[in-house]
Amino acid sequence: MPPGAKVTLLESLTRIKDPRVKRTQRHKLIDILAIAVLGTICGADSWVDIADYGAAKESWLRGFLELPNGIPSHDTFGRVFARLDPDQFRACFMDWVQTVKKLTRGQVIAIDGKTLRRSHDSLTGQAAIHMVSAWATANHLALGQVKVNAKSNEITAIPRLLRLLDVSGCIVTIDAMGCQREIAEQIIKQKGDYLLAVKENQEGLHERIKTLFECVENADYAQIEHEGTCGTVGKDHGRIEIRRCWVLSADRHILSAQGNSFWSGLRSLVKIVCERRIGAQRSLETRYYISSLSGNARQILQAARNHWRIENELHWSLDVAFREDDCRVRKDHAPENLAILRHLVLSLLKQESTAKCGLKGKRLKAAWDEAYLLKVLEV
Repeated sequence: MPPGAKVTLLESLTRIKDPRVKRTQRHKLIDILAIAVLGTICGADSWVDIADYGAAKESWLRGFLELPNGIPSHDTFGRVFARLDPDQFRACFMDWVQTVKKLTRGQVIAIDGKTLRRSHDSLTGQAAIHMVSAWATANHLALGQVKVNAKSNEITAIPRLLRLLDVSGCIVTIDAMGCQREIAEQIIKQKGDYLLAVKENQEGLHERIKTLFECVENADYAQIEHEGTCGTVGKDHGRIEIRRCWVLSADRHILSAQGNSFWSGLRSLVKIVCERRIGAQRSLETRYYISSLSGNARQILQAARNHWRIENELHWSLDVAFREDDCRVRKDHAPENLAILRHLVLSLLKQESTAKCGLKGKRLKAAWDEAYLLKVLEV
């Protein structure tokens, strides 16, 4: 694709190879994919829902789809998505993402995993699949997602996802599972910055950072270079949240016993204390991070806060608006492909800004108003 070329979503989907043998291709693949996308935008959350949507809108769909043998059955949708190559489907999704909006430089790209809880099959011993996703917090856009391989974990999936992304000029934030030297090095090589959460699973790194902060706090931060502190106070839904951030410069003297020279680009050690007050109740939580950022504490605190948008804007939306955890699709590639489809549709709906309502309202509006549906599709 030429740089800067505009590609529509349907054009991107035509590049997917049909997994079916020729004699079983009663319905065109692009028709099946288009109806699945449109139906999911309009509130369909299962193959039966998608087929019912197609049957209800057949006359309208014939305006731009061939439909040589009418609307496919729900079994056809299920079989095709079970056999569809998820790598090709994902590649088409990411081609569209790259043309729909240029990433805001300096924004947070949050990476986190989510289990599709009802995709397991106890009869065959198949575990629920786990997807790792990347969320552009400023653009409100899912950038990509990969499935965690069976008998593996997010540590192996995150590098695969990063290789698919352009993170240059952005801040990649990952929870403690992704606090690995190889992952930090990969982000730096891809010209991004990182902010990685550190917990007890990181071979003593957590304890060393905790001890270091205790020492410098007892000395009132004397004789050590630091970037200062900052704090924020927020009030919402009857609770008050106070956040304080301290940043130390990770020079060659700090954590020398841990060998921080192996942490590519490491510049800062971070401590964030979150205090929550609800009436007379008060709770404290302390988190530690390592980062390649050398900016001030306010920048790092904001990046740490933005990481949680992947939970609120992506994972929570998938559960509430798309009922992802209730989905019982489990055959072959179907769970992964359906997860990619939901990410795609959520991104389409997030990019459409004329309707001042939530995702559920936008899906209803798209189902009622075909002009609005086309507006969502052509974002």
